Amino acid sequence: MSKRNLALIGATIVSIIYGVTFTIAKDVMPFYIDAYGFILLRVGGSVILFWLAWLFMPKEKIARNDFPRIIAAAFFGVAFNMLTFFKGLSLTSPISAAVIMVSTPMIVLTLSAIIIKERMQKRMVLGIILGLIGTAFLILYGKSIGSATNAGLGNFLVLVNAISYGFYLIIVKKLMDKYNAFTFVKWIYLFGFIMVLPFGWSQFKTVNWALVPMDICWKIGFVVVFSTFLTYLLNLLSMKELKPTTVAVFIYLQPVFATIFAIGLGKDELSLVKIVSAILIFVGVYLVTQKKSVQ
Repeated sequence: MSKRNLALIGATIVSIIYGVTFTIAKDVMPFYIDAYGFILLRVGGSVILFWLAWLFMPKEKIARNDFPRIIAAAFFGVAFNMLTFFKGLSLTSPISAAVIMVSTPMIVLTLSAIIIKERMQKRMVLGIILGLIGTAFLILYGKSIGSATNAGLGNFLVLVNAISYGFYLIIVKKLMDKYNAFTFVKWIYLFGFIMVLPFGWSQFKTVNWALVPMDICWKIGFVVVFSTFLTYLLNLLSMKELKPTTVAVFIYLQPVFATIFAIGLGKDELSLVKIVSAILIFVGVYLVTQKKSVQ
């Protein structure tokens, strides 16, 4: 099998893992452990795994003037990003959260236009507007079954998480061009762990582990090992063989897998609001990511 096909398979597996994660993490929160305590577990476990993996990777020295960028990446890509996502997911449904996450490429494009003055075409502006309308529609009117205690606030926090992740992608690009990924990712997660510690410690220490069923422990382990550590490794494999734009397209598969998994387990249901919102967001994403036509 060619390296490109392996990369495509890796990117697909990442989308499947992320799609499944929406429901698996939802099973853990907030009944067994609250969102911030779960984040502390996720980031802390990932720090250990990344530092252990670094022992077997090529060694590079990071320039001192790159550490402010690493700290910023830790804030937007780990701390603020994960805190808002897991808190939002604990309040809303897996399908709603997955649909909103598809807006990430549009957010990245908008931030690129603002921060690095990247030029946008009219169809991109139209796509962003449609995507925002779809996201706003879902936040304001998207109702969910099960344990979606405050879908509106939850959807809004997931959107904030997507914006934070957009900042992270722009910030981390220069680091990826300069260093081997394992050179800086271990620092990003270490600084991220320090940042989430004040938020998650009180919730983490109140968990009564004697009452946590074994299947929930396995789900927590899945989020740490597969949803964080393994997906990052597979993304590295994919980005070596595929263009970043090709890898980014795979984020659009996440709502598909999230929907199949959530509905299959009876954790969520489709509604007209979710379908219309998804259509608006997907049309917006298509307009934003469509290649410029050759004249």
